[in-house]
Amino acid sequence: MDKLAIFGGKPVFEHKIGYGRQYIDENDIHAVVEVLKSDYLTCGPKISEAEDQLCKITGAKHAVLFANGTAALHAACHAAGIGPGDEVITTPVTFAASANCALYCGGRPVFADINPETYNMDPDNVEMCITEKTRAVVAVDFTGQAVELKRLREICDKHNLILIEDAAHSLGTKYEGRPVGSIADMTEFSFHPVKTCTAAEGGAITTNDDKLYKKLVLFRTHGITREQDFMVSLSEGGWYYQQVALGFNYRMTDMQAALLSSQLDKLKMFSVRRKELVRRYDEAFSRIPEIVVQKEIPESDTVRHLYILQFRLERLKCGRREIFDALCAEGVGVNVHYIPIYTFPYYQQLGYRMGLCPNAEKLYERMISIPLYYSLTNGQQDKIIEAVRKIIDYYRKEK
Repeated sequence: MDKLAIFGGKPVFEHKIGYGRQYIDENDIHAVVEVLKSDYLTCGPKISEAEDQLCKITGAKHAVLFANGTAALHAACHAAGIGPGDEVITTPVTFAASANCALYCGGRPVFADINPETYNMDPDNVEMCITEKTRAVVAVDFTGQAVELKRLREICDKHNLILIEDAAHSLGTKYEGRPVGSIADMTEFSFHPVKTCTAAEGGAITTNDDKLYKKLVLFRTHGITREQDFMVSLSEGGWYYQQVALGFNYRMTDMQAALLSSQLDKLKMFSVRRKELVRRYDEAFSRIPEIVVQKEIPESDTVRHLYILQFRLERLKCGRREIFDALCAEGVGVNVHYIPIYTFPYYQQLGYRMGLCPNAEKLYERMISIPLYYSLTNGQQDKIIEAVRKIIDYYRKEK
């Protein structure tokens, strides 16, 4: 048996492949250059054009672009009326922004445990976490798979809660045939470079609610408006504007919006390829008893952002660290998504403790993210699969 590269063996391939990367073509470049030659670099027509495009894709009535996904989540919690003393339920298996957005508004995140098979938050555990202080649920479509939206919608309606879907991973995903973005009270998207479509940086909130839409727009622009319908008194003229609320400068530039529009034109192409890659991974890894493949609910027609391997460590003579290091040595760019949020020092200072979500903590100890992106070739994917098999063979316990 060949030794692992980490122990002096020959790696499967020489150049490391990152776990995710953007795909930029000439149309994207042309779209950005056009804006650079125009009269508007920001606060121009490309913003509304991209927002209209998002509405068509998601089926939502309104879309509001933001500087990034974190700003969009902050805006969603603000629009939901989160304030001091309020609780917001979310998952610990996500990027920190999904919980931090409650803290920004003076609220407190409450962490619901995950379903150990799908890795999304467990609706039954969500309901167990509800108290008289609960005001909203931030439900994360982890890896791109939609959460159990029907069940969460029922729970939120029963307890009069705002349902915020964190769809940073799930642009293009459908739930029971409906696009993600038109189902929750508000849905957040991220356009970071490793996501399905990128604006370099950027985010958005989609909603069907006119009142929430107004709050989101004002929050993005300092609480300042030139729109007569948003003002509290009549305009004094074409120069006039009013600050009617306290907001932030959370605007996206026209350059980013132009890139986003061009990327959204390729969403179907991106989605088809990501699904192909996931099918090939599933077929390969479902045959390896030391690996657990993420389960998908039938209601979710998923466009996957991440591909997670969970290792049955009890069958191996190593821990997750050894597998991670070996994959890096073999030239496979890997990562871990995510460290449970409440285990961070900042959250420990706020009083959160280990053991809060046992399923999430167990998953964290066993999972690694492997490369998944549009331009990943079948040949590269085959070498990634070969590297994983090589490592499993090396560390497998004797039968």
